[in-house]
Amino acid sequence: MKRLLPITLLIFALTLSGCAWLGRRTAWHHNPTATPKPATARSKSASQVIVTPDDSLAAKVLKVNTVGRFVVLNFPDGRLPKLDQHLFLYRDGLKTAEVKVVGPQQETSIVADIISGDAQAGDTVRDQ
Repeated sequence: MKRLLPITLLIFALTLSGCAWLGRRTAWHHNPTATPKPATARSKSASQVIVTPDDSLAAKVLKVNTVGRFVVLNFPDGRLPKLDQHLFLYRDGLKTAEVKVVGPQQETSIVADIISGDAQAGDTVRDQ
C-alpha cells in the first residue's frame, strides 16, 4: 500500500501539469479578460449565413393496394399536394416508386396512383 502512494502522487502531478500546459497553448482556451468585438468592427469578408425554410412536401404511406395500384398518403403538417402532382416514394433513402395524386382527400390523407415502382406502408413521400 505504501508503494502505491508515491506512484499515485506522481500520476496526479503529471496529469495536473499536462492540463495546465494544454490550457495555455490552445486556441480554444477561454480568456476572461478578452472583450468581444462590436458587430461593426467585424471583418467584411466574413461569410453571411443564409437560412431558407424547407417548403417541400413530406408524408408517409399509410396503406398500399397492390391490386388497384394506389396508396393512401398521410401529410401530418396538413399541407396537401395538388391534384395530378407527381411525388416520389423513398425507402431507406432510395427512390422506390413514383405516384400521382388523384384524390379523394380526407383530413390529412389523400390517395395517389402508383405510376412506377414498388410501394410499402411506411415509405417516405417527397416531392423531389
